[in-house]
Amino acid sequence: MDNDRIVGSAKEFAGRAEGAIGEMTGDAKTQAAAKAREAAGTVQNLYGQAKDAARDAGAAAADYAKDAYESGGETFRDGTQALARKVRDNPLGALLIAGGIGFALALLMSRPARRPPPRWRYYR
Repeated sequence: MDNDRIVGSAKEFAGRAEGAIGEMTGDAKTQAAAKAREAAGTVQNLYGQAKDAARDAGAAAADYAKDAYESGGETFRDGTQALARKVRDNPLGALLIAGGIGFALALLMSRPARRPPPRWRYYR
């Protein structure tokens, strides 16, 4: 719990008590001061609640990132093992897929660059 929440709640309570005294005595100045103190206490309490919420959200995000980082290696290892099993179960299919990927890359890399058409074609 944040210190601002405690102080804000105390100010809010003091403002209510001062407002009750102002109503009993009929003093408008005391009632106005009480409302101002109560409002200031409410604002400070809300500020403390926002700080607590931000701190909790930051801690939750850090925990989530830590868990994702720790489980990332396991996920990669599981994927590698699953791929190795597939290759072991069907070596011919894996070889054909690897050859197709290699062929496609060779085609993409060996293409000549596109050149614009000669300009003399456009003059008539």
